[in-house]
Parts: sequence; C-alpha cells; structure tokens
Amino acid sequence: METLRTFQDIEVKLVGAIAQPYEVAVASARTCYSGKGIVYPADVSSNEKMVALRDKIASSTMDAGHLTTRQHAHFVFALSGVSRQFIWSFLHSHPFYNSEQVSQRYVKVKPGNFLMPPLEGRAQQIYSETIAAQTEDYENLIKILKRPISEEYYDRFKSRKKYADKWDPSVDKRCFEVARYVLGVGTTAYLYHTVSALTLLRYAKLCDLFETPDEQKYVVRKMLDCVKAIDPLFEKEIPETLPLEKTVEFEVLTKFKDRSLPQKEAFIREFDEQLNGKTSKLINYTHGAEELLASATRTSLGRLSSELTDEQALQLLLDPKNNPILADTLNSGTVDKLSQLFHHVHFTFQKKISHTADSQDQRHRAVLASRPVLIGHYSGKPDYITPYGIEHCPEALELYTRSMERSFKAVNQLLDLGVKEEFAYYLLPNSLSIRMISTGDLQGYQHKWKMRSCYNAQEEIFRATIDEITQVRELFPRIAQHLKAPCYLRQRAGITPYCPEGDRYCGLPVWKYEIDQYQRKSV
Repeated sequence: METLRTFQDIEVKLVGAIAQPYEVAVASARTCYSGKGIVYPADVSSNEKMVALRDKIASSTMDAGHLTTRQHAHFVFALSGVSRQFIWSFLHSHPFYNSEQVSQRYVKVKPGNFLMPPLEGRAQQIYSETIAAQTEDYENLIKILKRPISEEYYDRFKSRKKYADKWDPSVDKRCFEVARYVLGVGTTAYLYHTVSALTLLRYAKLCDLFETPDEQKYVVRKMLDCVKAIDPLFEKEIPETLPLEKTVEFEVLTKFKDRSLPQKEAFIREFDEQLNGKTSKLINYTHGAEELLASATRTSLGRLSSELTDEQALQLLLDPKNNPILADTLNSGTVDKLSQLFHHVHFTFQKKISHTADSQDQRHRAVLASRPVLIGHYSGKPDYITPYGIEHCPEALELYTRSMERSFKAVNQLLDLGVKEEFAYYLLPNSLSIRMISTGDLQGYQHKWKMRSCYNAQEEIFRATIDEITQVRELFPRIAQHLKAPCYLRQRAGITPYCPEGDRYCGLPVWKYEIDQYQRKSV
C-alpha cells in the first residue's frame, strides 16, 4: 500500500486570472454612474483621492449587496489531491463554477490516491486497512468483469473483435466504470476549477460547512492566498467565516442529535417506498405545460391563436425538424429567444442514485437538487446502489457485497472510536445511496435528457433519465415527443453523422427507437 495523501499534499495553483480583480469591481461600479464613458481600473487608483473613493465604493457596494461587480473577475485554479467527497459536497454543490475533472469512468485509479485525514493509533490502522481492501476489491473487480463486459462489447461490435488490441482499452474503461463503485469517496482527484471573485468570496464565508470542513478550509485558504498574491487589495474583500454553529443545518441537526438510528432507517424506508420502484419519480410539475408553451410561443411571435394553433406552436418549438437549435451541440438555445420559452415549464423529481453517479449528475447545473447532509441520513447500515454489470455477474456480486459490508463496518468503527464524521465518511463507498429532490425547467432538462439518454451516458443517470422522460410523456405527450438521444435529434434536424460521438458510437441505431425501447446493459 502506497503512502496516502494528507491535506498538506493538496496542491492549489492559480493558472489563469483577470488582473486587478479588486479595481475591476470598483471600475465597473463607477461606470454605472459615469457620464463620461467607461471608467478603467487604472483610473480608480490614479491618486490618493481616487484611492479613498475606490475603497469607499468597494465597501459600500459590498455592504449593500450590489455584487455583480465581483463577477467580472474570474480565477482558474488547478487543484490536485482533493477528495471526491469535497468536490461533491462543496465545489460542485452550487451552479456558479466550471470544472474539468479527471474521470473515474475512463481513468484507472492508482494505489495511494486517497486522502488520509489526521488520525492516530487504532483509527489510523482501520482507515489504512480499509483503503487497502477497497483498492484490492477494485483491482479484482476489474479482472472479474473483463470477461462478461468484453463478451457484451464484442457481441455488439462484432467487427471490432478482429482488432481487439485496438478496442480492448474501450472494454477496460467500462470495467473501470463499474469497479469504481467500491472505492471510497475519499479517493483523490485533480481538476481545473474556475469561479468568479464573487463565488470565491462565498467560499470564504461558508468554508466551515458540514461534510469536509477541514479540507474545505484548507483548500479555500490556499485559493485566497493565490489570489492575494496577484492582487493584495483582494484581502479587503474577504469576509469573516460564518461558523458552522450559526448555520440552519447545524441548528436542526444539533436539535435532533439524539435521533436514533431506527428513525433514520424509517426515513430511508419511507423515501424509498415513495419511489415506487423508480430511480426518479415525478412529484410536481407545471400544470397546463403544453398550453402554456403554445401561448408563450404566440406571444413571442405576436400571433393570434387563429394564426398559430397550440399544435402548430408546439411543433414549431419542440420539433428539431423545425427548430434545429435543439440538436445543436453548442446548446445555442440558451440565448435563442424561442428556446428560452422552455424556462416557463418546470419539473420536480424525487430521486435516488449513488454518490458516484450524483457526482456526475450534479454537473447539470441548470437542474438543482437538495442534496443531503450525510450526517442526517447515515444509519450505520450498508446503504448502497449495485450497478448492472455487478448484479448480473455472481462472482462480482459476491465480492462487491463483502466489500460493502467491510466499508460500512469500518465507518462505524471509526465513529465508535470518536472520530469526526467528516473523516470517517471518507471511507463511504462511491456506491453510497444519495436521496434528493431535484427541480429544473424544461430548458435545463431538455439539455440533460438529450445528453443522458445517449447510450454512452453513465448507467444510473441513463436509467433515471428514461424514468423521467417516460413520466413526462404520460402527462405531456407533445412535449415529450422529441425528448430523445442526440442522434435522434440530429437525424430529425438533418444533421449528419447522426451520432456525434465518433469512435464512441454505441453501435446501435438509437435514432430509430421510441423512448420505451431504450434499454441498456453494461456497455
């Protein structure tokens, strides 16, 4: 077992930034009231009088909550050695960022790429032994899954079997995707992470939240140090941290700190029963959605109902044959006037997927979810998702079940030793069940459903997507008629090739399928 990474091994580097973020914020604020044109950053510090005015404007706009001036400056950070739990619970728990993160689906996890929190004695031993066992289980699952996934892959791509040396890496990646479920959420990652000055200031304010506060504080402090190194004036903007004990979550969870494990189990049982066997269940939506969209289309175009019927309006808006922007890989609909009518229609789902699937699902930032504070959900019992590839391989399933029991047992042992939840939870497996309520408008969902109904999408998100589209179709068949994979939309819009994935083409003519024919195995 290689040496595990500690907080001190986390690297934070600023690789791109807007110069003079503090003065850019002030200059943009002054421009709003300038009768002489643009006020430039150099102007706001040109003399002693201007410096005093600069600081006064910065302070007053911050105190009054006029914050858009802090969105002009952005910072591009290269982060290495941070845990996936930290990324899920903090960096990606809001919509105001951009990240490009190493994939556990396509890149094999190396031994030693796990975070070691500050533990001692027996706790450190349990932690290290569990990480070693998870790594061994991961390696063994890759070996066990190679045969069934290879057979499945070459059964679909028969011509590729002759060139196995070329295509075996594609099989390996599918093995990585399934095997990663046994790894702990304390597995480390590296990524580019870009935020505005405003978001970074919010990080500074709320870096003491639940889940990974020590790691959060360490990383945020390093990020702030990087920015202050290029602009010492930024120090003036940094707020005092809001202590955890002053948050709503802390108040509620402290009030119910003696809540028994059976009560948590009862919540889990009630939530799962409400799903009625679905991965994602529609629980609320915009009533009269089709009529609303038709009316909004007529309003946008200035047309009478006698000139543009509901049916004609919906076909104009929702059919890629008429509205090819729906098939556009650049998602230009975000600035197209007609496509923005999708914002009027909303859907809310009750959903349960694994931690690793949700880490990918949350990247759809136009669809927001109320993700759990794990301390309020953790019951001490194994609570996890099993992927298809493991369910249908008895040897893999036996190993997987043992791995789950061992990981959850280790978390409980650490908690019994008095280890802080944030450290013990690093051992929770990627397969951990995450329960949430998710809401978005039709524009956010149209993009998400387009991408995630593709047969290359992550397995759980694919199944949730089919669940969601199917339920929407039952209520609003005209809206759902064209909610399908990218290849269908491109075929309907007359764009070739139908599949935009190149060598990653799934091998099936999905553009011919109805949504109830969308079925997936491991590949």
